[in-house]
Amino acid sequence: MLFGLSIPPPAVAASPWLERVMTNSLDRLTRWLCGSVSNQRQAFESPPLYGHIHVRYRPLGQLAPRSMLIEQAYAIAPKEPYRIRVVRPLLCPEQGLKVMNYTLAEPQRFFGAIDDADLRSEIREDDLTHLEGCNYLVRDQGDHFSGSVEPGCHCRVRRKGRDSYLVSEFVLRNGSMETIDRGHDPDTHEQLWGSLPGPFLFERKEDWSDELLPLWGGLMQG
Repeated sequence: MLFGLSIPPPAVAASPWLERVMTNSLDRLTRWLCGSVSNQRQAFESPPLYGHIHVRYRPLGQLAPRSMLIEQAYAIAPKEPYRIRVVRPLLCPEQGLKVMNYTLAEPQRFFGAIDDADLRSEIREDDLTHLEGCNYLVRDQGDHFSGSVEPGCHCRVRRKGRDSYLVSEFVLRNGSMETIDRGHDPDTHEQLWGSLPGPFLFERKEDWSDELLPLWGGLMQG
């Protein structure tokens, strides 16, 4: 692992050394994501500006390697998530680290699956639909990862009766995460929704990375 060195996407066929470095980065990215984070401190300090949100990632061992269920919910309604998806970090030969993004065909069916191993085990690849244009391109910056939705304005979101495209960025550290999402008009590119005061600041509350090692035939490195 190259701490303190930004690792760019490979432009040519990777050497075995670079492949090991990138695989180590991929494993570390997956481990750092796997757990529960909350912006409780931020929400309590600035209640008019930020809602109190829980974001939780948990592995889905029956799916392709590194697949994780992600659930986002307000603290006042933890059993009623406003977003439930499946993400899958991987290495792309042309683009380097990438987090694929999938929606579930019947999301309500899997409400509560984050805390219910039996319900999580019912999620199948057939339940997933890839969200075109909504994958994240990620860079390993040594002590953190930075990521953004792939360029092209293709990640479309309909909100409050209007079409928009998503501009989203995150910074992930071992124990914290910053995220900012904004929606823009496809024609004028003006911002229609999203955080104006700044990013959401999440702190880790639970670490579930130990659940990764037994999965996928030992693919994950400790």
